[in-house]
Amino acid sequence: MYTALSTVYNHYLTTYAPKGTTRYDAHKKSDLKGVYNSIVKLNRESPWYLPATGKDVQHYAIDLKENARNLHNTIASLGGLDDSQLLSKKTAFTTNDEIISATFVGSYTPGMASPTFTMEVRELATPQENMGRFLDKGKISLPPDTYSFDVAINDMNYEFQFTINESETNQSVQERLSRLINSSGVGLKARTLETEGRTSLLIRSESTGLPENQKQIFSITDTHTSKSRGAVEYFGLDYISHEASNARFLVNGEERTSTSNEFTIGRMFDVALHSTSPEGIPVTIGLKNDIESLTDNVLQLANGYNEFIKATSSYLASQPRSRNAIKEISGIATQFSNSFQGIGVNLTEEGTIEINMSDLGKSIASDEDIADTFGTLKQFSNHLIQKSEEISLNPMNYVEKKIVAYKNPGRSFANPYVTSAYSGMMFNGYC
Repeated sequence: MYTALSTVYNHYLTTYAPKGTTRYDAHKKSDLKGVYNSIVKLNRESPWYLPATGKDVQHYAIDLKENARNLHNTIASLGGLDDSQLLSKKTAFTTNDEIISATFVGSYTPGMASPTFTMEVRELATPQENMGRFLDKGKISLPPDTYSFDVAINDMNYEFQFTINESETNQSVQERLSRLINSSGVGLKARTLETEGRTSLLIRSESTGLPENQKQIFSITDTHTSKSRGAVEYFGLDYISHEASNARFLVNGEERTSTSNEFTIGRMFDVALHSTSPEGIPVTIGLKNDIESLTDNVLQLANGYNEFIKATSSYLASQPRSRNAIKEISGIATQFSNSFQGIGVNLTEEGTIEINMSDLGKSIASDEDIADTFGTLKQFSNHLIQKSEEISLNPMNYVEKKIVAYKNPGRSFANPYVTSAYSGMMFNGYC
């Protein structure tokens, strides 16, 4: 049951909203209980209304909840949910971002030695690629029938079925197989290649590297499939043109490997490898000083706020009540607009935030107490956290809906699932 619900949840989020997981999505059972109690309280006195069932409304409501969650997590990542720690997050630097980028995810206390290390990238982790046969674009030689093939990937097996009609061409079937694989969500991506009037189907794994004792990420066969066989050999789907490989790199001169180009080192830095290093020229990774870190935190806060405003504004034409969500969020910024101007934070007519880097730098470098100078931004951040939690709990408050009846005051009962009308709004991140 859990697997089925997880599959449905992930389908909705990968289809309708940007999904990212942070450490602020992992909570205790008491937090899950708190979410439940909040939903019950919201619905105890709320009127009955007809749920909106259109796909466009579902798309909007789920997207709004996820964008509110992303805003909440962005602010939380700037030092946690403790008032005293807001905007105090240390940020990482690398001496060559084109080769390696890094994010600081550890904990830092004043006075502790700043962690620094070097890395040299020898090889990047690569995916597996299967290159099919190059066939002419003309009529397909396989007889009309229903064909199938099996894909084994990540210890799971999937069967793909498709039908070939009398008038089909090699190219049309290859393009159809490409769409079938791309929409399956099994961890593979496909596309057709063309050269000298011939086309081929290229299938690539989304994951990289090879775990220990494995020879390949995926395999394609039709030996024991349920429908007609022959498509795998005809299209050459089982030919591995490029084997998956692990990333190889040096950390402080010590050689290491990874199945991915993104990983964590010492529970302190999330590292992403982008290209190989010139031999003998390592990249240094460490923490920026307090002034640079504070500048990055302010920019990240502004970007998180702006992304929510822009994402919600994209629904103004189709979902009129999205305007209410924008007004509530931008109204918080308006309350602090006068105080913002002194530190280089300005509001635009669209409700977004612009940063004047010169004024911001002067404020940070001034002799005044940083806590007092940027106390306004901390208050602003706290208000945004509270509002983003409200929107995430009840995105249906910003959907056009018809009220059927009001509950009897004093004798109402809770209907805790109204705010989670669609499966994409389940709070599985709390489990």
